[in-house]
Amino acid sequence: MCYIIHVYGRSSNLRFKHQETFSGMFKKISNFRNMLAEYISNALSEKRTVVMAIDYSDDAGLAFDWYVTNFHKPGNKVILLHVPESYINATTMSPGRVVELQRESDGKTSDLKQKFIDKASKLGIEAEFRVENADKPGHAIVDVAQKENATFVVTGTRGMGKFRRTIMGSVSDFVVHHAHCPVLVCRHKEK
Repeated sequence: MCYIIHVYGRSSNLRFKHQETFSGMFKKISNFRNMLAEYISNALSEKRTVVMAIDYSDDAGLAFDWYVTNFHKPGNKVILLHVPESYINATTMSPGRVVELQRESDGKTSDLKQKFIDKASKLGIEAEFRVENADKPGHAIVDVAQKENATFVVTGTRGMGKFRRTIMGSVSDFVVHHAHCPVLVCRHKEK
């Protein structure tokens, strides 16, 4: 069936051919709109899980602050995920140096945990600090987001150029392309 809308002159009056058909169609659209609004309202009111990738960089702190200011909703469960550098497979170093580096990394991780848990508790945010040991941080972030059925992932970015990102890889780029859920990448301009 063909629906034709005739516009007469320059007035804003529209006259419809098949008026009953349009009213039925508008009722269906209205019903769909109401169902969609209810779905969105329920989704927003449900407890959402947010996986936030953090490290020692300033970018992680800025991403946390941006998320809290612009995106956080009361009731969100925030998983502060840190993937420390692993020295277990370091074959070119002496075992003593590997143990020393591992202790240093554990100390930094403890300080990082304290920093972010304190920030979250001061703001009344339910947060859990989690450490995942993996060779590649991007893989660990995607895996945790999948296991936790995360609503979205938040990560910072160091803003590497194309050449450096091609050579070194980019954690945020990997997460954007492999996560099963939306990814919020916070990039801050240098002042």
